[in-house]
Amino acid sequence: MDLIASLLATCTQLVLLWFVGLKAAEPPRDGGGWSLHSEFRLQGEGPCNIDVLDGSSVSHQLFIERYAFKRPVILRDVTDNTRFRSLCSRSSLLEEYGERRVRLSTANTHSYQKVDVPLREYLDDWLRPQAADALGSETLYFFGDNNVTEWQRLFDQYEFPPYLLPDTSRAYSFGIAGPGSGVPFHWHGPGFSEVVYGRKRWFLYPPDQEPHFHPNRSSLSWVTETYPHLPQGEAPLECTISPGEVLYFPDRWWHATLNLDTSVFISTFLG
Repeated sequence: MDLIASLLATCTQLVLLWFVGLKAAEPPRDGGGWSLHSEFRLQGEGPCNIDVLDGSSVSHQLFIERYAFKRPVILRDVTDNTRFRSLCSRSSLLEEYGERRVRLSTANTHSYQKVDVPLREYLDDWLRPQAADALGSETLYFFGDNNVTEWQRLFDQYEFPPYLLPDTSRAYSFGIAGPGSGVPFHWHGPGFSEVVYGRKRWFLYPPDQEPHFHPNRSSLSWVTETYPHLPQGEAPLECTISPGEVLYFPDRWWHATLNLDTSVFISTFLG
């Protein structure tokens, strides 16, 4: 009996050690350190009426024929950006870029105001949940205006989606934003948008269907006040993208975004 008890005890210890080893081998689940600094999150991911495809199933020819000039699409696992994601953790960005200045833009359609602050100050003092009644002109956050020379080392680690339109080149736009923030409806050339951390909800309309919105009201106010009352014929294409997903939007499509969490994201514009 003593021998059996001893064997059972040994087996139990081995099983416990195995589980401990598994847990230690798991990647950290703190969202790159971003979720630790904001417990506020928006819950409503909403419906998804945009094609969502596995990247391995979409050839360049299929992308060009079906989506490039016609409609948005979301691609899953089209690239492996594990390395880039690690470099975009809160601690990594602060270590590399904390004292460098970043340009904040107002979250209205035309982004009139610009403010330059050190990245560390932005993350500590400016990065916070969006108030539903705040105007776009009163909301400043970091998106788009990147000093390419200073950020090139980071961009060099990004694996961009393997699709190009004829006679275009790539330009990157990197940003960090708090929950409830976002850009109201606007349009420009085609591109891809990828979430590195967090979740970003997208709303899109084709070029000939201009949405009803106020250019100085926030995306959050549009979602809470206008969106629920839209007639069926005026409903947008929409979906929420998460890490590992890339959304493509064609040329001149109207689009607005809403960050559901503290989000880190990068866009590839095709110009």
